[in-house]
Amino acid sequence: MPISKKVRDLVVPLSDYAVTNVDSTLSDAAMALMKVYCQIETGKCTEAGHRNILILNKSGELVGILDFKSILKILIPEITGGFATKLEAMGVSIAFAQADAPELDESRISFRARVLKNAECRVGDIMRPLRGRIDADADLLDALKMICNTRITVLPVFENKKLIGVLRDSDVFLSVVDILREDYVLD
Repeated sequence: MPISKKVRDLVVPLSDYAVTNVDSTLSDAAMALMKVYCQIETGKCTEAGHRNILILNKSGELVGILDFKSILKILIPEITGGFATKLEAMGVSIAFAQADAPELDESRISFRARVLKNAECRVGDIMRPLRGRIDADADLLDALKMICNTRITVLPVFENKKLIGVLRDSDVFLSVVDILREDYVLD
């Protein structure tokens, strides 16, 4: 049985999603994302929350996305980054030691202080550019192909060139599993 749903059947409305602008700080973006990820009124965070924040330019157009992993790579680059990032962090430490300026060595400040300092960066400088977009009336199968081919977890959905929300890979997964559930026989 082919997937006959349209993207609009599964779209998460823009009003339910975390959105910020290119000039926001990473700290502000992280707080906005936490607000929709967690159930603020109960103080409980769940796996069901949104894991991305959409980034808009000054004209209100979608220009990028940030996810948990991208945020952590900026906040704690020497831990979550690749080998080159770790060497760069060590190189800064060595440079300050050679200059006999240990008080300027960022690797010596506390973990908390480093996270707070790194969170001051501008979202527009660190966001991932868009790697796909889809029309609300497109077939869900086309969206699934785009999600898989571009290796993304969230796909911006447009209607008449206006951003109306996103399609998450988790929603597509659940839609496909519903097909299996229809024929699943309980033993």
